[in-house]
Amino acid sequence: MNDKEIEIQVQIEKAEPLLNFLEKHGDFKYESRQTDEYFTPSHRDFIAIRPVKEWLRLRTEAGRHTITYKNWHYGSGGRSYHADEYETQVADLASLKKLFLALNFKPLTAVDKTRRVFQYKDYEIALDSIKNLGEFVEIEYKGRARSEAKVIYNEMVEFLRGLNCGKIRRNNGGYPFLLMFPEEAKYEEI
Repeated sequence: MNDKEIEIQVQIEKAEPLLNFLEKHGDFKYESRQTDEYFTPSHRDFIAIRPVKEWLRLRTEAGRHTITYKNWHYGSGGRSYHADEYETQVADLASLKKLFLALNFKPLTAVDKTRRVFQYKDYEIALDSIKNLGEFVEIEYKGRARSEAKVIYNEMVEFLRGLNCGKIRRNNGGYPFLLMFPEEAKYEEI
């Protein structure tokens, strides 16, 4: 299992060119609803640091539950190209939540999303509809890392630009941050 995640999360001005391309050249994988609950330990408040570097998530999707920890690596200018990601299945979500409360983990927010996922070459491309946020595109590199994360990130941006999707605005905080702190939301036009 690869514990390094290389992805971008963006809003695009025109989704139709991307969707048309994926319907012709990509492989449709699935559509599902995901509910994500985010937590922070009380002894190390993840959201006290800007940009937020760490997320602890419980996800429910199609009757399955997972727990994921992400630790984003930021470079100069507050931009990240990859994260360490550790994820495993959870058999009993209710018991895990009780464990979190017993250990004084605090709930932060919940993200309710409908996701349509396509595979195109080494990219897993998700078209996300987020309740109370809108439409986003997430591209995750699934191939073998043949170059550094920044190079792969730039290739993903060029892929979107080549489809004439209009303005591309990168979300640097993630969906939970956008929901929790809309006044701090910053998008970077790329």
